[in-house]
Amino acid sequence: MIVSLSTLVKMPLAMTGPLACNQNTLKGINKVGPSNAETSTSNPGMFQLDIVLKKGHNLAIRDRGGTSDPYVKFKIAGKEVFRSRIIHKNLNPVWDEKVSLLIENLKEPLYVKVYDYDFGLQDDFMGSAYLRLESLEQKRPMEVTLTLKDVRYPAHNLGSLLLSVSIYPKEGITREATMHLRRSWKRSSKVITSMYSILRLSEVHRKSQLWRGIVSISLIEGRNLKPMDNNGFSDPYVKFRLGHQKYRSKTMPKTLNPQWREQFDFHLYDEEGGVIDITVWDKDAGKRDDFMGRCQIDLSSLTKEHTHKLELNLEGGEGTLVMLVTLTASTAVSISDMSVNILDDPKERQAIVTRYVSPLRSFHNLKDVGVIQVKIIRAEGLMVADVTGKSDPFCVVELGNDRLQTHTVYKNLNPEWNKVFTFNVKDIHSVLEVTVYDEDRDRSADFLGKVAIPLLSIQNGEQKAYVLKNKPLTGPTKGVIYLEIDVIFNAVKAGIRTLTPVEQKYIEEEPRVSKQLLLRNFNRVKRCIMALINAGYYINSCLEWESPQRSLAAFVLFLLVVWNFEFYMIPLALLLTLAWNYILIISGKDTRTDMVMEDMLEDEEEEYDKDDKDSERKGFMNKLFAIQEVCISVQNALDEVASYAERIKNTFNWTVPFLSWLAIVALCVATVILYFIPLRYIVLIWGVNKFTKKLRDPYTIDNNELLDFLSRVPSDVQVVNYSHSSHKGRQIRS
Repeated sequence: MIVSLSTLVKMPLAMTGPLACNQNTLKGINKVGPSNAETSTSNPGMFQLDIVLKKGHNLAIRDRGGTSDPYVKFKIAGKEVFRSRIIHKNLNPVWDEKVSLLIENLKEPLYVKVYDYDFGLQDDFMGSAYLRLESLEQKRPMEVTLTLKDVRYPAHNLGSLLLSVSIYPKEGITREATMHLRRSWKRSSKVITSMYSILRLSEVHRKSQLWRGIVSISLIEGRNLKPMDNNGFSDPYVKFRLGHQKYRSKTMPKTLNPQWREQFDFHLYDEEGGVIDITVWDKDAGKRDDFMGRCQIDLSSLTKEHTHKLELNLEGGEGTLVMLVTLTASTAVSISDMSVNILDDPKERQAIVTRYVSPLRSFHNLKDVGVIQVKIIRAEGLMVADVTGKSDPFCVVELGNDRLQTHTVYKNLNPEWNKVFTFNVKDIHSVLEVTVYDEDRDRSADFLGKVAIPLLSIQNGEQKAYVLKNKPLTGPTKGVIYLEIDVIFNAVKAGIRTLTPVEQKYIEEEPRVSKQLLLRNFNRVKRCIMALINAGYYINSCLEWESPQRSLAAFVLFLLVVWNFEFYMIPLALLLTLAWNYILIISGKDTRTDMVMEDMLEDEEEEYDKDDKDSERKGFMNKLFAIQEVCISVQNALDEVASYAERIKNTFNWTVPFLSWLAIVALCVATVILYFIPLRYIVLIWGVNKFTKKLRDPYTIDNNELLDFLSRVPSDVQVVNYSHSSHKGRQIRS
């Protein structure tokens, strides 16, 4: 069977999936011949648009000082695709910034707008211009001067911009498809199969939003910054900008040598890098913040996969900024559609597994532990957040400081996202957080539900329904989300990474005072302390000979352990404990985890029981009394700990000389005993004394000599209470 070229061109009109999205590519295949390499602008295709924003000339004045702070925006089809850095106080700015864009249609003009930056206020418009892309010659750079205009004041001279523009057709995919058609036009089935693979490759380039690298900046400190306030200090903070990506550090009050210790990640789309614009500001409450200086980082001058320590001098100010900059060439994070799924391709998956799991790469780039791919499929039965009885849900996926989100599905309680998220795993002990929000254009997004999934608990390739929980993750909320997750990691790297500090998460909610949280934390501490107290009671019962058989067994065990003790027995005992608990878990006899969960959730039940007003009122009163009890217990515990610490200090400070001399005598005796008698025999004598004390004198009261001694030493509060100021009689003058 022979299929004509016109038939092949028409076939995708009835298809879905990758073919349906690539009709433009097929239109390019319709004309076969050498002249097809020079793509006509009438046929839409893929073009690479390279723009170098060079400089501006005689721009408009917008500030009172007779200058402006200009920056430039590029828009195509109403969407902002580029934003330059700000050049402060300059009417003839020089940017020299390059941007590469992938466009589908040259009929859409490039809209260029210039603004004057005003901190805290609306930026002032400085003029705009259109660049007709279809009128430009392709495959060679052209310098273009754009005259800026304002439609409201067409007679005003607003200056001009100088750009260098290059347009290159993206013909690789079209040429490859054409060659396949030329070679195999008689084999229709093979042509269609080849078309699917070629168009799928096109989908990878068109739909996968992969950035080419990540720029990680660790803002360490500032040195000798300029004082801006009357008190001789400043309240500095730092702003970073790379294209349309912006970050701001926290404000450090009243210092000229701030210690920020913050980390920011920029996504790098341009292979040749870019320029990060950095400005330092002094925070002033109630008025405009003061400019303290600026500096830049030229990413093209930095080597990739290497951490650079930079000390940047501030222009227009004083001092330096110290930061660490790492340029990662490999893609660490990405978003793509379900049709672009690298782990579904056996060859791609095997390549990734070889990259991470291979023993030969176990000590190469220890920070790159593995990769995780998250498929956000759909959600069902979400909460109603709008007055229309619907919601506008979108999903946010977070792993450490990496944060990605899906598109919004409007007016739907059962949204389908079908997105694939890819993260670089830096720590296998991280927790993947998936949060569903309702989009509100007039205010911040509303919370709908959340799940938290430790990476080590993930079953690869298993589509699973997760019940959404509330913000503190203590109870369920309405809705279910369907996820499919794959984690590939190197166990050796993960083990080494476990012994290094945990990465600090910089985007966290501010802690707030919570009565319920205070009560829960107190109960947690109380459970831990009670476990130690119960262990102490058990040991004391052995010493008291409440059960002769148990006490005799404990006494014999104590003698055997102390007499034969070696230091290797300490890790051996811990190892045996771990093994015993593991046996209990795999045999299903360990119920301690369930008991802990029941205790943790016990306090949450009252919060959801709001039907009966009497029970609600009683629950409130019970909480009030419980909080009062917690405060009293915490108060007494803090007093007890502080008192014993102060008593130890006062013993060495000779607050009570008699007790200090007594301590000297006891320490001298202890020194002599430990010098001449081995520790093993001392412990044996102490243990035999403890075990036989009750046998020798059934009515003796057990005590701890060290605590008894410290109880006689006054704490600082008692020293103040017991002190008496010497009153010297004053001579009364007549």
